[in-house]
Amino acid sequence: MKKIVLLALASLSLSAMAQNKKYIDAMEKNVAGVDTSRTIEQLQPLENNFERIANAEKKEWLPYYYAAYCNVNITYVAKSDEIDTYCDKADALVHKADSLNPDNSEITALKAQIAAARIGVNPMVRGRKYGPEAAQLRAKSKQLDPTNPRPWMLEGMSLFYTPSAFGGGKDKAKVSYTKALELYATFKPASSIHPRWGKGTTEYFLKQCD
Repeated sequence: MKKIVLLALASLSLSAMAQNKKYIDAMEKNVAGVDTSRTIEQLQPLENNFERIANAEKKEWLPYYYAAYCNVNITYVAKSDEIDTYCDKADALVHKADSLNPDNSEITALKAQIAAARIGVNPMVRGRKYGPEAAQLRAKSKQLDPTNPRPWMLEGMSLFYTPSAFGGGKDKAKVSYTKALELYATFKPASSIHPRWGKGTTEYFLKQCD
C-alpha cells in the first residue's frame, strides 16, 4: 500500500513539473518581447497571449501583470479617446494580479504607470487627479522594494514630460533616471519570467536629459 501511495505521489509530482515547465516556456517566449514591443501591432498579440496563459493558470499573478503592462503601453501610441479603454482593461488585469500577490512592488509600480497614462486623455485637467495618485503609488513601490528600478524609471518619465513650471523638467528627470540605471545594474529578477523591463528606456531618456 505504501509503495502505491509513493508511486501516486511521484506521478503527481512529475505531472506538476511538466505543467510548470509548459507554463514557464510559454511565459519566457512572450516575456522576451515585452521590452522591445512598441506598436499596437506588436503589443496586442502579446497581450492576447498573456491573457490566454492567465486563463489557463489562474493562480499565477505574472500573466495578469504582463497583460496589464501590454495594455498600458498601448496607451502611448493609441488615440486619446482610446486611452481610458486600455487603462480600464489594464486596471482590471492588475487588480487580479494584486489579489494573487498583494503588496508587490512590481504590481504597485504598474498601477502607478496606469494612473499616469490616464493623464494623456487631458493633461491640463487630469494631471491634478492622476499625477498625485501615480506619485503615491511610485513611492509605495519604492518602499516595498528599494532595489526595484522601475518606480524610479517611471518617476523619471513623469518628470521628463512635466514642465519645469509644474515641478518637472529634464534636470529633475535626470536624477530619477540616474538612480534607476544604478538599480538596473544590480537588480536581479526572481526568475526568468519576473519583470526586468525598462533599462533600455531609461538609457534612452537619460541621454535626452543632457
